[in-house]
Amino acid sequence: MPRPSPDFVPERPELSDAVWLDVLSAVDRTYADLVDYQERLENQNAELEAMRRFLGSILASASDVLIVTNRQGLVEEMSASLANLTGRPLAALQGGPVTGLFVAHHVPALEAAIQTVTRERKPVTLEVALATEAGPSELEVSLAPRFDERGRVAGLVLTGRPVGELRRTYAALERSHAELKAAQAQLVRNEKLASLGRLLAGVAHELNNPISFVYANAHALERYSGKFQTYFDRVQAGATREELVRLREDLKLDREVKNLRDAVQGAREGAERVRDIVEDLRRLSADGSGESESFNLTETAKVAANWVLRGARSAVQIRFDGPDIVMAFGRRGHIQQVIMNLVQNAIDALEGRSDGQVTIGVQDGSDRVALSVHDNGAGVPKDAENAIFDPFFTTKIVGKGTGLGLSISHKIVAEHGGELRLLPVDPDGGATFCFDLPKGTAP
Repeated sequence: MPRPSPDFVPERPELSDAVWLDVLSAVDRTYADLVDYQERLENQNAELEAMRRFLGSILASASDVLIVTNRQGLVEEMSASLANLTGRPLAALQGGPVTGLFVAHHVPALEAAIQTVTRERKPVTLEVALATEAGPSELEVSLAPRFDERGRVAGLVLTGRPVGELRRTYAALERSHAELKAAQAQLVRNEKLASLGRLLAGVAHELNNPISFVYANAHALERYSGKFQTYFDRVQAGATREELVRLREDLKLDREVKNLRDAVQGAREGAERVRDIVEDLRRLSADGSGESESFNLTETAKVAANWVLRGARSAVQIRFDGPDIVMAFGRRGHIQQVIMNLVQNAIDALEGRSDGQVTIGVQDGSDRVALSVHDNGAGVPKDAENAIFDPFFTTKIVGKGTGLGLSISHKIVAEHGGELRLLPVDPDGGATFCFDLPKGTAP
């Protein structure tokens, strides 16, 4: 086979224009992809930098102690507040064991909590003391697991707040709660005094009748005693039988003996009536701040309603519906105040009506008891139903009501574990308020 000549050059086929266009198009696409990738990479770097600055600002401004550790318990990130508490720079704290930040006798409890969080993957809270230049600083520390993208525990996050600050906060909350309870008790007392003020006229009338009866019988007893004294003086002086018989007839002693018994009985009844009124008034004016007890809700409702009725200016008929004994559990004085408020509102709603009637219903259940107050008045306006229990809200004319009665009553019933509510409109008209209480034990 002959060798090619040294001057021989093989022929190369010329590239067509279509092939060159494909090559150039592929180069353009590659360049565009590179540019797009570069832009996305720069955007991601910007987002990472923004996130880094954001996290840095949080760590720098967080007032609570924040520590992030790896799985080996070495500090990776921390808040600037940790450096402020310990008095050591952040660079000196980073990379060291987290247990080394706390006083020695709290380290075993902290290590046990770390193992529990890592094993059970649930947060744990405990109190430990941070070692600082000024001495131990008590912290309430919460340990929570930190997970990686595969859901494995990658480390821990510790957040701590000085216990002194927490205790001061709790003390402030407790003081605020005590002040709120005192203010509520004062409102209850003020509302009760307002109710007592409305009843003064009725009380005076109620006391005047039996006292007048006792007074009249006392005068009769004085007169009878004078006659008997005259007769006994003659007996002591040795008067004859005929003279004593005639004196007995003249003084009408046989009739006066019967009248004497009637006068004594009348005085006793009048005194007992005064005693009952005073007892009702004492129970009514009791502040009700004592311990909860079992009491007869029906009897309490009757006492409250009768006192309101004594001070009512209009003729209103009050009817009771339910058993005579329904035992409830709570503070009798407060529940009595609730009933008085409801009955007083019902009577006010019937002002000017000659057929006014208030029905007080008492129901006994298996574990709850209930009381309702219904009147046949105009009812509660539709636009006022949602605000009827708001403080200082009232549908009465200026000077007629304070707007606190229903609000205080609602709060009292809620404290007893019940609810005071306005029932839907009755087909016969009027308004019905109802509340429930825990059932009490029989005496």
